[in-house]
Amino acid sequence: MELEKVKKEIEELRQKIREADRRYYVLSDPEISDKEYDELIRHLKELEEKYPQFITPDSPTQRVSGGVLEGFPTVKHKIKMLSLDNTYSVEELKEWEEKIKRILKRNIEIDYVVELKIDGVSCSLTYENGILKVGATRGDGEVGEDVTINIKTIKSLPLRLLGENIPKILEVRGEIYMEKKDLEKINKIRLQNNEPLFANPRNAASGSLKLLNPTLVAERNLKYFVHSFGLASDYEFKTHWEFLETMKFFGLRVNPFSKHCRNLKEAIDYCLSWQDKRFSLEYDIDGMVIKVNNFKLQKELGETLKAPRWAVAYKFPAQQATTVVTNIEFGVGRTGIITPVAVLKPVECSGVTISHATLHNFDEVKRLDIRIGDTVLIERAGEVIPKIVKVIISKRKGIEKKISVPEKCPQCNGEIVKEKEEEVYWYCINPNCPARIKGSLLHYASRGAMDIEGLGESVVEELVNRGLVKSIVDIYKLKKEDFLKLPLFAEKKANNLVMAIEASKNRPLWRFIYGLGIRHIGEKAAFILAEHFKNIEQFFNLTEDDLRKIPEIGPIMAASVVNFFSSKNIKKMIYELKKYGVNLTSEKKETIKSKISGKTFIFTGELESFSRSQAQKAVENLGGKWVTSISKNIDYVVVGKNPGSKYDKAKTLKLKIIDEEEFKKLLF
Repeated sequence: MELEKVKKEIEELRQKIREADRRYYVLSDPEISDKEYDELIRHLKELEEKYPQFITPDSPTQRVSGGVLEGFPTVKHKIKMLSLDNTYSVEELKEWEEKIKRILKRNIEIDYVVELKIDGVSCSLTYENGILKVGATRGDGEVGEDVTINIKTIKSLPLRLLGENIPKILEVRGEIYMEKKDLEKINKIRLQNNEPLFANPRNAASGSLKLLNPTLVAERNLKYFVHSFGLASDYEFKTHWEFLETMKFFGLRVNPFSKHCRNLKEAIDYCLSWQDKRFSLEYDIDGMVIKVNNFKLQKELGETLKAPRWAVAYKFPAQQATTVVTNIEFGVGRTGIITPVAVLKPVECSGVTISHATLHNFDEVKRLDIRIGDTVLIERAGEVIPKIVKVIISKRKGIEKKISVPEKCPQCNGEIVKEKEEEVYWYCINPNCPARIKGSLLHYASRGAMDIEGLGESVVEELVNRGLVKSIVDIYKLKKEDFLKLPLFAEKKANNLVMAIEASKNRPLWRFIYGLGIRHIGEKAAFILAEHFKNIEQFFNLTEDDLRKIPEIGPIMAASVVNFFSSKNIKKMIYELKKYGVNLTSEKKETIKSKISGKTFIFTGELESFSRSQAQKAVENLGGKWVTSISKNIDYVVVGKNPGSKYDKAKTLKLKIIDEEEFKKLLF
């Protein structure tokens, strides 16, 4: 009876994995997270190792997961395309090295190549006499789909290799992927066409590659990185690093963040260094790949049926998880926008416990068809904001509760409206709504705006609830005695906050404009406006045409600024702030003479001595300017560690590129 029970459990695990494979590879519509999938595989492996009599040739552990779709011809890989075994901790990486040293039967120092694990679609390319002949998906590892006609639409991929001494036949493996910005563009169009949105760039790349119309594939702007060697006739590589470097000469793209490490410690340090900064990339990665560099050692180590022994993936903490929606709450922002927020059964995702996720607006609620009681797949994008990717419809029991737009503001019970019929947001129109007041005060006091240190969420909450503050103007009426009435406030803390409020009166005009919270006006737009109009009172008489003469100010921004300053209440508030001594003018900086006066800067990568905002402010203080979009009009491109695509474009435009030390010399 015990054996029958084990046999049944094994078969149930296989069925779950097969269904997950079908949804992931065939439908590009996964219902479980990567970590949950890995746990199913791991559990099945453990049971089969303990009860080998139940291992069957069709078990998911006996072959690479995947499937071949109809619609494309199939192609047999000359050398199997294997997947990778996963590790989730430093300890597991150390165990992996100990294991390969046991297989080699000698304790030698091994060097490695560490690469970003691009979250895309695995694909092999075969070049014959330097000309691209076949592009094939991994499929089941032995047989894939011939998607050559779609592969050729990838502009960054050479149809003919460059250079000399090219192998007669060269097969390489790599990853087809989509950048985040391209996913946003595609989903925007799909939303307009009432089509289901892609959950992430990986699904979008997979779905795009399966399109039968190459013209549509070309519009998706797919990209490709080479990461692995397949085969080469009459050509020998001694190391993986040599292979990667040679591919660059042949004109193939290799990820610029690949690194040759002398030992496992260096490899581990490099893996950990990417755990937080991976979100600065223009594409998704879900881990790192560590490979033994020496090809002779790779051959000696060999492979299992599923994975090479000489390579392993280090997976970052899971970014996706499944949980249940227990309730829906409605938040109200500083502009009055009502945002539905899902209350979730707490679940660990990306190393933290998630209990809430924003639903953005009621159109999103409708698109997801989300209900209280639903099981959902959540994702922690950018290690910060959790979002609901999809509802798992198959988990519904029929007792889930639909969500409706509230009849009144959930915070003040005031009237709510849509500004336009096509608008996706509902607004509370009560200017005295406590939630709107709190949001406005927090934004005004934030570091990027008036930078009133100490005026945080808990303090604002107390001030508004006690009726001490009803608008931005009231901040400047507060005295030390008012703060001493609040919880946890003593003499020193009260004095510090009073001084911080006083100091805010002298902030530059652009920070004040940003602090006003005008819709569609961020820090950069506020800076540009303050450069063009030196006094806040000039804004009272501006027209949209006046504003649209500024290249960086578009029609939506122009309309928003004119609408904001046409309000009698706003004008009254600004005149009152002027009475309290708040700086409302932009002083000319013609007197500033420095090495960088009038020069334009752009920053890319991470600086060690400055934050990005500190570096930008240093440029401003010395009469320079900074921008965020690269163009031929830039004087200096300041490059830090791990620069992005701006660095590549700067080289193409032949701009002046300097490092952090050179930047410091210009400043000091």
